Amino acid sequence: MSSEDFIEINGTIEELLPATNFKVKLEDGRVISAYLSGNMRRNRIKLTVGDEVKMQISPYDLEKGRIVYRY
Repeated sequence: MSSEDFIEINGTIEELLPATNFKVKLEDGRVISAYLSGNMRRNRIKLTVGDEVKMQISPYDLEKGRIVYRY
């Protein structure tokens, strides 16, 4: 899959989970689990509760996402 195949959506960090996983509340009100993308891990971008993020979600599994940007 290329990056154009993913759905991009904004959300807010609701809860911090172990192993750099997060619960994210999306713009439409759903809460899904998410993990950090490789670039964010490599550059040691820290996230806390309340941060606004941009996510990529696969159209095949709408319950998990990848955080790609922090606003």
